[in-house]
Amino acid sequence: MLKETTQAVIEVCELKKAFADYQALKGISFTVNAGEILALLGPNGAGKTTTINCLLGFLQPDSGTVSIGGINVQHDVVRARQQLAYIPEQVALYPRLTGLENVSYMSQIAGISLSQNEYRALLEKVQLPAHAIDKAISTYSKGMRQKVGIAIALAKQATALILDEPTSGLDPSASYEFSQLLGQLAGQGVAILMATHDLFRAQEDAHSVAILNQGQLVHRLQGQDMQDVQLESLYLQHIRREALC
Repeated sequence: MLKETTQAVIEVCELKKAFADYQALKGISFTVNAGEILALLGPNGAGKTTTINCLLGFLQPDSGTVSIGGINVQHDVVRARQQLAYIPEQVALYPRLTGLENVSYMSQIAGISLSQNEYRALLEKVQLPAHAIDKAISTYSKGMRQKVGIAIALAKQATALILDEPTSGLDPSASYEFSQLLGQLAGQGVAILMATHDLFRAQEDAHSVAILNQGQLVHRLQGQDMQDVQLESLYLQHIRREALC
């Protein structure tokens, strides 16, 4: 359930980015409020990764602004990153360290110091199997690694969570469990931006959907509109229309 709030946590305003003669982003704008899950849909090359890299401060926009928790990423990337957690398609963790050691180490890098019992409690909260907590990450499935990533976000008390293809490669059970975790985070007021190709999970889990194609936001669905449309048909309609233009 989306919290009753209009507090924008992730803000993208008239964002443009070009690489040589290729215009990757053509002035896109959107916000993600506290407690909201926004699914960013689009084919490969639509501009999803470029958008994420601008939000993370890895790319400088040509024009426009991006901010996290009211902090302009271009002006103060360090403070902006302190407000967010990022989970890529393949979560980057230390394979020889255990799940517990990874959460502890990553948290300390972010300046967070908790007890081992508190870190263990976070891993239990994200439903990492108890037998895996003290085993090396190299033995984990993708779904288990993502749970460790969520635990790190919880330790960091991030107000914004950015995910890139979070359910890619997960079996239906692991995908459902991960979606349940995202719902819990949104319920706690975290703003979640999820770039995905998974139309089913987008319609099931997101409070709003933005369809991105050829560097432009071509459609935005919110609230009841999410339940009143056949998302796959709408998505294909927009992608095919743009391809013909």
